[in-house]
Amino acid sequence: MTSAGTLKKQIDELCKSDHRLKLVLHQVGYPDPRTRPPGYATLLQIMVSQQLSTKAAAAIWSKLEVLQSGDVTAQKIHDTPSELLRSCGFSGRKIEYAKSLADGVEKGGLDLFFSEQETTNEIIESLCEIRGVGRWTAEIYAMFALDRGDIYPAKDLALQVAIQRYQELAYRPSEQEVSEIAMKWSPYQSAAALLMWKYYGAATLD
Repeated sequence: MTSAGTLKKQIDELCKSDHRLKLVLHQVGYPDPRTRPPGYATLLQIMVSQQLSTKAAAAIWSKLEVLQSGDVTAQKIHDTPSELLRSCGFSGRKIEYAKSLADGVEKGGLDLFFSEQETTNEIIESLCEIRGVGRWTAEIYAMFALDRGDIYPAKDLALQVAIQRYQELAYRPSEQEVSEIAMKWSPYQSAAALLMWKYYGAATLD
């Protein structure tokens, strides 16, 4: 999914056997790829966006980038007083997570790049061992920073609501139901997720 052309081909392939998804595509058009460089800054940005609206998360990150002169690094976050992070909008818990992650990268040799030989499940399990990283955060990082193409983050509220609309359900489906529905889009679940985010109107890490 590193290029718009590849993403378009994957969505076209999915639409061949999914009439409803084809209708979604006609309604909203093709989504843009959302790739980010792997490493501390990207994972921290995803952690910042946990349980926040896209607008609120973007505002916090924008303030942090100004504070860090446009370059957010583990060393800089490690050296930044907690009061300054709080002034950007960080909660006390997220300050702890940001500092802990910075220590892991700077002092503990935490590797956030992973190898192509590691499976997506192995990567997600490894990321979930990091303090402050849950499954949603791990899946988003694997999708956007590691270019893993078969992930549908079923815990994501926007993606749940998008599935509800897509299926014309009277209720918002559970995480398990969403996972089961999304499995039919394998091995291009990530492409389907990007289309569904656009269908919902959300822009994750825009």
